[in-house]
Formats: sequence, C-alpha cells, structure tokens
Amino acid sequence: MDLISLALTLIVVGVLLWLVNNYIPMDGKIKGILNGVVVVVVTIWLLKVFGLLDSIRGIHVGR
Repeated sequence: MDLISLALTLIVVGVLLWLVNNYIPMDGKIKGILNGVVVVVVTIWLLKVFGLLDSIRGIHVGR
C-alpha cells in the first residue's frame, strides 16, 4: 500500500468519525466507546500495514 492510499484512508476514516460525532445524536458515553473502538481498529490496521503485527506473533509468554 502506498503512502497516498494510506493517507486517504486515514482522512476518510477521520471525516466519517467526525461526521458521526457531530451530526448523529447519541449519548456521550456511546460516542466515547465508538471513538475508542475506531482508534483501536485503525491502530491494529496500521500495525498490519507496516508489518509490525507479524513480529509480535513470535513472542510467547510462559512455557
């Protein structure tokens, strides 16, 4: 994935989240949960795109 596609995807996700936060009436707690879920999903997606998530799979805790 090239840098322009990555930037455009992040911009689209950000604009969609902004639109939901500003124009859809919902409780503040629900908005907070929605924002947190979007941040976690985008962070995991970015880790996969940059190949950092694959190196984490090799780490074992315990036996």
